[in-house]
Amino acid sequence: MSQSVDRALTLLGSLGDGPVSLEQAATSIGVHKSTALRLLRTLEEHGFVHRQSDRRYRLGGKVLSLANRALEEIDVRQVAAPYLAALGERSGCTVQLAVLQDGEVLYLDELAGRWDDGTGGTGGTGRPSRIGRRAPAAGTAIGRVLLAGLPGDGRPEAELSADLAAVRRRGWAAESAEHREAVTCVAAPVAGSDRRAVAACAISAPTDRVSPAELVRLVPELLCTAEAVSLAYGGSPTPRWCENRCGARPAVRASRT
Repeated sequence: MSQSVDRALTLLGSLGDGPVSLEQAATSIGVHKSTALRLLRTLEEHGFVHRQSDRRYRLGGKVLSLANRALEEIDVRQVAAPYLAALGERSGCTVQLAVLQDGEVLYLDELAGRWDDGTGGTGGTGRPSRIGRRAPAAGTAIGRVLLAGLPGDGRPEAELSADLAAVRRRGWAAESAEHREAVTCVAAPVAGSDRRAVAACAISAPTDRVSPAELVRLVPELLCTAEAVSLAYGGSPTPRWCENRCGARPAVRASRT
């Protein structure tokens, strides 16, 4: 790989953790400040980097634009969007959609709930959106659902950990204060045509606003949504709650060709 390209990509990756000064940028790629400045100016000209009034650099709008276009090409996100919106309206909780990629959870979509508007406004926690972010799979309910391979990925239950085996049998996972955040979460799998989990959806809320027991009472709503998305995506789940809660029927399956 070209050294300049390698340095520019490494620099962009470091900006994903937040704004940096010129000196911090140079340190992150191990070059003199003059070299880092040339790279930053080039990236700025193309919209990949933005220079703030405090002279620190952050990711530019072009990165967000490309990220959104890439996410839109993952069709499960488009298929799930109306069902996630309906679940968010009914539950009032934050709703998320994620996939397993390279052993980590990759969040494809998120709709903020009444307690987490992502802006820091009145009543909101101000937590930034997770869209495009990654998290350790084992440390999240949504990741454990995906790791369990629900429903039925062919692995015998004996090969799963006790926790993942329980998740597979139950059909959903729960977590309190997951991924070092004061958030309670429950998650369920979205099945593809081969009945393997192609994605997972979840509902979450701050632990100081919604108790784990209260969130678990929303599991039927969550399972309904996960199965409705599976039907629309082209999978073949058992529509336990879908017809009377979401109105989803096998006839609405969407072609993915």
